[in-house]
Parts: sequence; structure tokens; C-alpha cells
Amino acid sequence: MPQTQTHTRPIGLAIWLIIAGVIGWWAAFQLTVEKIAGLVHPGTKAGCDFSILVQCTENLDSWQGSVFGFSNPIIGLACWVAPIVVGAAILAHARFAKWFWVLFWFGFLFAIVFVGWLIYQSIFVINTLCPWCMVTWSVTIPSFFAVTVHLLRSGAVPIGAAVRRVADRLMAWVPLMTIVAYAFVILLAQLRLDAIPNVWHTIEIALGWV
Repeated sequence: MPQTQTHTRPIGLAIWLIIAGVIGWWAAFQLTVEKIAGLVHPGTKAGCDFSILVQCTENLDSWQGSVFGFSNPIIGLACWVAPIVVGAAILAHARFAKWFWVLFWFGFLFAIVFVGWLIYQSIFVINTLCPWCMVTWSVTIPSFFAVTVHLLRSGAVPIGAAVRRVADRLMAWVPLMTIVAYAFVILLAQLRLDAIPNVWHTIEIALGWV
């Protein structure tokens, strides 16, 4: 009878966590720089302000941009370090206890819920698309899917072997799950903000095509 996989050293997940962590941290850093620049020089245009629709300033200056009493990017600066460290530790042959993976997953659960709320606020309330915020969304979504599937397949939670085998096969579907999630967000933005032609026009302006 074949031995059940334990996935104690998920190399692919580790590499992705490092990549996502670096991208997410860099996006948070850029937003923090823009926030500080706005405080030091009030009224100046942020470097990521491309149009009324595609901009950072409106999001950063809104109450949603400081929902916990301080600028949201500070959360990213602190929290995106964790996936980088965990990914590097896995590559260095570290082994984590089951409770660690559960706590790590709860961190991503908070992240996906918070990002989902910010996506709603951005599209339906603030009516803007923040470029660096969207970068954060783009790595949070697949990271949540990947960590969730790994949590289930690794046996970190008490589920049956059949469910673990299904979860193991689901890891290959994480890219497709991510694309579907992206498509849903794009659909919402298009229906609410007519985002696709506006964003494309912004890209054309940025590249000097018009």
C-alpha cells in the first residue's frame, strides 16, 4: 500500500511564498513611500496617480486606507515578511509543527478577507483602482489558495485521507482558481467602473502611445 504523502518540505510552495512575499512587501513599501510623501508635501500628486480611475492618493487618503488607525501599507510591510521567512526556512530544510501551519493559514485568512473588503471598497465606494493595491491583491489571492490547499493535504488539520488526496490534486489547480478569482474582480470593476477601456487608455498614455 503506498505511503501517504506528508508534504513536510513543499519546495514549490516555498518558492512561491518567497516570490509573493517580495512582491507584496515591495508594493506595501511603495505605498508607504507615497503616503509619507503626501504627508510631507500635501497636495502633491503621487507617482502612481495616472488618472481619476487609476490612482493611489484617493485610496491612501480615505478612511478605508487607515482602517486600523494607521496606513494600511504598514500592515503589508510587517506581514509580508512572514511568507518570505517561512519560504526560506522550508528551503533550508526547516520543518514546522501542525499548529504553526494552522496559525500561518489564519494569517492568510485575515489577508484574503481584508483584501476582499478593500476590493469592494475600492470598486464600489471609492471608485478608484490603486495600482500598488492591485499588486497586493494579485499575490494575496493565489497565496491564500496555495496555503489553504497545503494545509489540507499535509494533514495539519484532522481530515480523512481521501480529502487529503483530493487536496493534493487541487494544488495543480491553484493557478486556474487564481485566474477565475482575477476574472471575477475584473468583471466587478468593469461593470461598476468601465475599468478595462479606462485602464487601457491609462497604459497607452503611460507608454506614450497617445
